[in-house]
Amino acid sequence: MTRQPPLSSGSSGSAPPDPFAPARLGPLTLRNRVIKAATFEGVTPQGLVTDELIEYHRRPAAGGVGMTTVAYCAVAPEGRTERRQIWMRPEAVPGLRRLTDAVHREGAAISAQLGHAGPVADARSNRLPALSPGRFFSPLGMRMTRAATAEDLTRVIGAHASAARIAIESGFDAVELHFGHNYLASSFLSRRLNRRDDAYGGSLANRAKVALGIARAVRDEVGDTIAVTAKLNMDDGVPGGFGIDESIQVARMLQDEGTVDALELTAGSSLLNPMYLFRGEAPLREFAAAFPQPMRLGIRLAGGRFLRAYPYEEAFLLPSARRFREALDLPLILLGGITRRATIEQAMAEGFGYVAMARALLREPDLVHRMAGEPDVQSLCIHCNKCMPTIYRGTHCPLIATPS
Repeated sequence: MTRQPPLSSGSSGSAPPDPFAPARLGPLTLRNRVIKAATFEGVTPQGLVTDELIEYHRRPAAGGVGMTTVAYCAVAPEGRTERRQIWMRPEAVPGLRRLTDAVHREGAAISAQLGHAGPVADARSNRLPALSPGRFFSPLGMRMTRAATAEDLTRVIGAHASAARIAIESGFDAVELHFGHNYLASSFLSRRLNRRDDAYGGSLANRAKVALGIARAVRDEVGDTIAVTAKLNMDDGVPGGFGIDESIQVARMLQDEGTVDALELTAGSSLLNPMYLFRGEAPLREFAAAFPQPMRLGIRLAGGRFLRAYPYEEAFLLPSARRFREALDLPLILLGGITRRATIEQAMAEGFGYVAMARALLREPDLVHRMAGEPDVQSLCIHCNKCMPTIYRGTHCPLIATPS
């Protein structure tokens, strides 16, 4: 299979690329190098596309992003974070086609984030056991997880390929494979969560089999029809978890196999330490208000042990991401607290191919257009993270009017 050559890192004396000019991503040409990162939209109560979901993605598309990413398109019923999440199946195709058409009309590309939530799944909501490397109590579903069998893993890997085919039928330009945040593939990478003694545990090569198998199956299914990216944890942010040194090795495995066109570098564990990804204030009061009693009181009293606050800094994942840039030729997508044009230009100068933005685009969907025209523009996002609890009623920035 012929692969696209990696983007120039700019380290050979050449000028860094213009972030607001067209750029290649595998077989795809994006109108610029800014990607709207996947953030759960919270507007699919039946697990199918709604007008609200279409508008959620149409706004940043009209606002100038090169590509928007539809969050958490589960590959299997038990792989949803909870029942309101889209599950990729034939029934979903007509709505997904309406969504992709709407984004394309605004001039942007659209990606489907494919994944299996594994131990992050809410088994109580899904009414199905959450799969994980081993059996343990999940605080998210308040249930014991079920240790995935070899047959389960073969099925899940195949389900990713089937979901990628549905994405093509639905008009998506790319898929993003979710290998982060202690979702299923990520949980297998973690020594803390994966204590198996079979072919999927122990050595890093064994622990990486799920992620590598998914990437291989998806690439075999889609060929060069659409772009394939992967969202990979650099660091789980928990003692004994998956860390940078092992992550770089897995990234090299993906690069050597040629199964992905770019890696989006992320961090943190939705299961054990979610704020490690978000940084900034931990909105305990707002999260508590989203739940009935007695859970509300429990969150107020003990939620700080789970939602730990970390200081916010512009481009807070860049120091770790630099190590990946030094070690790899594969195009990389920089994520994490990007709110200024100068930061985007810095990422290009340091050899990153693209940047991904999330919270800033909730506050200002037209931010990319404004950045392209006004170099000194900075996002109005104050990193309060009060958008996080809004996932239960339609994700939005609570500092502006609820989107209509």
